[in-house]
Amino acid sequence: MKFTCEKYLLQAAVATTSRAAASKSPNPALEGLLIEAADEIKITGYDLVKGIYTNFAADISEQGSVIISARLFDNIVRSLPDDIVTISTDDNNLTRISCGNADFSIMGMYSESYPELPSVEHQKAVAIPQKTMKEMIEQTIFAVSDNEARPVYTGALFEIDAGKLTVVAVDGYRLALRRETPEASDMNDCNFIAPGTALNDLVKMCSDTDETVKIVVGNKHISFSVGNCVLITRRLEGEFLDYRKAIPKDYTYMIKAERTKVLRAVDRVSLIIDDRIKNPLRCVFGRNKLSMHCVTSIGKGEDSCEYEGDGEGLEIGFNNRYLQDALKAAPADKIQICLNSGSTPCVIVPEDESDKFIYMILPVRLKA
Repeated sequence: MKFTCEKYLLQAAVATTSRAAASKSPNPALEGLLIEAADEIKITGYDLVKGIYTNFAADISEQGSVIISARLFDNIVRSLPDDIVTISTDDNNLTRISCGNADFSIMGMYSESYPELPSVEHQKAVAIPQKTMKEMIEQTIFAVSDNEARPVYTGALFEIDAGKLTVVAVDGYRLALRRETPEASDMNDCNFIAPGTALNDLVKMCSDTDETVKIVVGNKHISFSVGNCVLITRRLEGEFLDYRKAIPKDYTYMIKAERTKVLRAVDRVSLIIDDRIKNPLRCVFGRNKLSMHCVTSIGKGEDSCEYEGDGEGLEIGFNNRYLQDALKAAPADKIQICLNSGSTPCVIVPEDESDKFIYMILPVRLKA
């Protein structure tokens, strides 16, 4: 195998596919990247859970394939000068990488030892702008659980219904929901659960453009196509929370507020909260005023902000970080905080009462 290409093309491909390579595996091939030279250069990373491959044009003088350590290859390519890169392998998989005055020779592995990436049989597909997909994941991913005891919640639910795409994440203490209308879809009444680790990689692959992400859903796997890159991941199996039943339908108090004002007040009081002790943030919803205070071993913090509405002195305790995450993620300047009692969930929705987002946070029991 022998080819030459621009460094920036190779660096982008290696950086993207390396995210899917295993950091440590009994099979050394999974810690590497499969490089194939045919009509184009194809680079693949795969850890048996998710895989990423990408293609790019190059001047190919000799076809072939080899597996190279992902970590080492990424470090070498990033260190190369901005010039034309030449990569060649011999019959023993000794791989030479040269660019400008830099020259490396490293041992590769036979490509036959690389596992085959699963194919996603085209059953249903949906297309959505990269910018929108990126926002939807970023504004829900924080609520994905990291508890492997319940694997289904280590991913996010994607639901296509009535022409809209909904992404939902829950971790047992909070819920995050984002809803948008895709550009094109042949799906209806379809849902699947994508692993959070794969969604974190998808966010890095998406850019702030209107170019689309194509999502293809198969029986056991999902593929996300972003430009010339494709991410394939297995679907998580299990019964996801019925979020429609979990979210309250009616509220006693509905308060309108500026999101940034509430967030800044929460941030200030949170400065004296120690994550190890996790003292609750006490919130008192009065008439046109939200008062917050917290007492910890560090000291005492108080703050307040104005809003429209009357909570009649309702006092609720929150995990400050959960409240911060929801307020940071909410894609609106003005929000509506919906409450019933000190022991029922707090729900944050758009002030215009659209269905674009919903954030639900369970309260913390307060001691007298």
